[in-house]
Amino acid sequence: MRKLKYIFKRIGKMNFKNYFKVINSIHKKTGKLRIYLLIDTIICGFKYQAGYMDYQLFEMYKMNGKERETVLTRGKSNDIVKKYNNREYIKYFESKVLFNERFKKYLNRDYMVINGSNYDEFKDFVSNKGYIIVKPVDGTCGKGVEKIKVVKKNLKSIYEEILKNGQILVEEVAIQNEKLSKLHPTSINTVRIYTLNQKIVAAFLRIGNNNNVVDNLNHEGIVSPLDIDTGVINYPAYDKTYNTYFEHPITHEKLIGFKVPMWERVKKLCIDASNEIKEVGYVGWDVCVGETKPFLIEANDFPGHDIFQLPAHREGNIGVYPRFQQAMKEDNDENSNSK
Repeated sequence: MRKLKYIFKRIGKMNFKNYFKVINSIHKKTGKLRIYLLIDTIICGFKYQAGYMDYQLFEMYKMNGKERETVLTRGKSNDIVKKYNNREYIKYFESKVLFNERFKKYLNRDYMVINGSNYDEFKDFVSNKGYIIVKPVDGTCGKGVEKIKVVKKNLKSIYEEILKNGQILVEEVAIQNEKLSKLHPTSINTVRIYTLNQKIVAAFLRIGNNNNVVDNLNHEGIVSPLDIDTGVINYPAYDKTYNTYFEHPITHEKLIGFKVPMWERVKKLCIDASNEIKEVGYVGWDVCVGETKPFLIEANDFPGHDIFQLPAHREGNIGVYPRFQQAMKEDNDENSNSK
């Protein structure tokens, strides 16, 4: 019933103009009849909870039934979020301030919150800093995150501007490992690790581009999945429009074969953090690998489902959903044994 409710809700919100545009695009690319593609997308919607964008992005038109079952579609991802993330606790992930307070021991950097009456505290906070990072409390996709130069003679105006823009979370600049900095030095190039029931189910590396401060895809960043066991990039990176990169377009650093430093410590950090609030069981953790240890930047209780299972990143045309099923099965087994 929940599956049907979700599907009909999506149909109600569907952009049919864009839908037919996608069908025409796939038709031109593959030569498959439009009527076949229309029927096939409907089948995939009901059987695999795949929207037409999933159908196009994951090239489900090239997959057989068994292969399609392995794709983590948007509908399946939404079901996991609803099942494992208790809404009473997601506030710790939706508010950057609450997140910093709750996960302070994993941050490895100082921060403060602007409230309009703590200018003296702000002045002390920035007294020994050349730059600061400012963030809105509830921003996503890197929106509103800025790196600001601390100019001592203009501190009052900086304070007032930050308050005016709602960028009230002020942090010292995180320092990343030299190896990661070489990929793109002006951004913190974060590792995104997905945990489900305290088990790692996916990982990828986000890398900034065009001298932007943030590494997010919506700010021209590029991403590549990481091997969970080794922390190595085995596939080319992609940007938001799925251009392929075997090396970074600005620094020309080679990407395939790159290994994230301190990989076992990165994984342990995320497992430890996932145990802090078990009521939110499905989380995407953003990790900065520092000079001496990894630490958290932030986390997402509604992580995306697409980047780590693009067609060029799949082995044997198999998606990532089996990893998620295994994590859910192990959780069910553990709960059954504890009764």
